[in-house]
Amino acid sequence: MKYTEAISSEIFQIISKAAKDTHLEAFVIGGFVRDFFLKRGSAKDIDVVAVGSGIDLALQVSKLLPKKPKVQVFKTYGTAMLRYKDIEIEFVGARKESYSEDSRNPEVTQGTLKDDQNRRDFTINALALSLNEDNFGELLDPFNGIQDLKNKCIKTPLNPDITYSDDPLRMMRAIRFATQLNFKIQEASLEAIGKNAHRLKIITRERIVDELNKILASPKPSIGFLLLEKAKLLPQILPELIALKGVEEVEGQKHKDNFYHTLEVVDNIAQNTENVWLRWAALLHDIGKAPTKRFSKKVGWTFHSHEFVGSKMVYKIFKRLKMPLNNKMKFVQKMVLLSSRPIVLASDVNDSAVRRLVFDAGDDINALMTLCEADITTKNPRKFKRYHQNFELVRAKIKEVEERDRVRNFQPPITGEEIMQTFNLKPCREIGQIKEAIKEAILDGKIPNEHKASYDFMIKKGTSLGLKQA
Repeated sequence: MKYTEAISSEIFQIISKAAKDTHLEAFVIGGFVRDFFLKRGSAKDIDVVAVGSGIDLALQVSKLLPKKPKVQVFKTYGTAMLRYKDIEIEFVGARKESYSEDSRNPEVTQGTLKDDQNRRDFTINALALSLNEDNFGELLDPFNGIQDLKNKCIKTPLNPDITYSDDPLRMMRAIRFATQLNFKIQEASLEAIGKNAHRLKIITRERIVDELNKILASPKPSIGFLLLEKAKLLPQILPELIALKGVEEVEGQKHKDNFYHTLEVVDNIAQNTENVWLRWAALLHDIGKAPTKRFSKKVGWTFHSHEFVGSKMVYKIFKRLKMPLNNKMKFVQKMVLLSSRPIVLASDVNDSAVRRLVFDAGDDINALMTLCEADITTKNPRKFKRYHQNFELVRAKIKEVEERDRVRNFQPPITGEEIMQTFNLKPCREIGQIKEAIKEAILDGKIPNEHKASYDFMIKKGTSLGLKQA
């Protein structure tokens, strides 16, 4: 069957002409074709397979395009890439692959289109449309991928045990596609992932995190994390999450399963933000609960200081997974550290506590509130409504305090230089003590965030420390 409407764009006509000029067969394959049948909108990248040299095809396409875009050639892999308008087009020669035990990088030899489709990760990614003049738009679907799209099923073209063992990154990709598309992984394929889970160790942390980020960016990330746990991959990637799993009971008192609670929070926050780092904060917000869990007869289960412990664990996780140790990591740390503060505030919305929260959260106060609202997972409708109403009060109080006191990212109105001049001081401990006292007085509401009030307070504090005005 032909699907010329899928390849009606001018670029496909040009590739078709270039294929004829170079005496090559050419096919568009993979995600572009899959997404056409899923009606997922316009693609930003296109994969083209040439039976022969993909590099030669790319160079000829460039010649035929008006602005003759630069072709990036990757001789080692036999691939080439060029940009057309806002689309990235990758050209590759059809190939066969064979793998060694300790690497996901295959030995490559030239092959047919069928060989190339055999090496694809999933049947839904092996779909190809002909770009050749004699059968332009014809669908080549040797593994019945169209039916798998209809059935919403992820499965491999060949034996899944071999497919996942050869390239273990495909295990992560299977789970990622299942999450993004809300598809099921074929049972035999999921079993093969579990069987080959140990092979994940040959995959770089960076590639694993790339797939994790795509899972987290999905509409319902819990699908992916539940599959990662079921397929025995999650303990290798984030054992800190696995440590939250399970419910203990002592003397009739239980705590909730913080693993499943965490996944609910991530799904909740996914409805309100596309910020993947805020989604990471939701994923890690309770990781400190496993190492801080205690039981006492007086109060039952406690998780004292789990936010502080969890924020320290964030750095170790980011470092282990080779994630950025920059402001993105610091943002996640801050969110984890402050994650319970608005919840405590909701029961007693007072100016002093709100000022401190706004000061500590700074420009991330709205992100923090979004995280805390996502943390409401109670199934009791009355409690759910009450908690959200309380958070509305907190948001209103934050707005009121900010407008009045201007404490977000504030610096005390009195500088260290002014303190030194007033008391004729050289750099010393007392300067820091006075600045800190002024900041605390403003946050406590004892004095307004103004210069005169701060100056008068400085004089009093300096005098109490035994300092004399110059």
